[in-house]
Amino acid sequence: MARKKKKVPEINASSMADISFLLLIFFLVTTTMDTDSGITRRLPPPVENPEMDVKVKERNIMNVMINKYDKLLVNGRPGDIATLKDQAKEFATPQPGKENAPEVEYKDFELLGRVATNKGVISLKNDRGTSYMMYISVQNELARAFNELRDEMAMQYFHQHFTDLTDKDKIDEISKAIPVRISEAEPEEIK
Repeated sequence: MARKKKKVPEINASSMADISFLLLIFFLVTTTMDTDSGITRRLPPPVENPEMDVKVKERNIMNVMINKYDKLLVNGRPGDIATLKDQAKEFATPQPGKENAPEVEYKDFELLGRVATNKGVISLKNDRGTSYMMYISVQNELARAFNELRDEMAMQYFHQHFTDLTDKDKIDEISKAIPVRISEAEPEEIK
């Protein structure tokens, strides 16, 4: 007697594609993606003659130092992250006639006219042991100072906030009148 082969029941797989698609959508919607954030800075061009020593007047430099204990020194004095933005803003604001303030240079702009610009540079130096959080906090405060100055100039000349400007010429002129001059030195051991 020949035996009949037992028939294996078929599994209906037509709904499997729908279920896997729904699961995929569910995981895409509920999963958060980590995005890298950083500091937007335009790097200076390479130095053509590194042997040349550039002399910068002391009054044109604001020294900001962070040690490995995350302590802040501003122009050789203990500083506070809460007041750094205001100190940087005051330093970067053109103050013609003030002897201990950075030098002022007058420049002509097409849309702004003749504007006093500041020759000051903020020199930032940190220790190799400085925490990333403190480093970013200092960078944020310095950026806030320049952003506020640009915002004030945009309000004065164009009656709009700097971030609301859409005309590239206006943005460029304000950016040239108030350049972000932050010089970062190589990290080292700071006492």
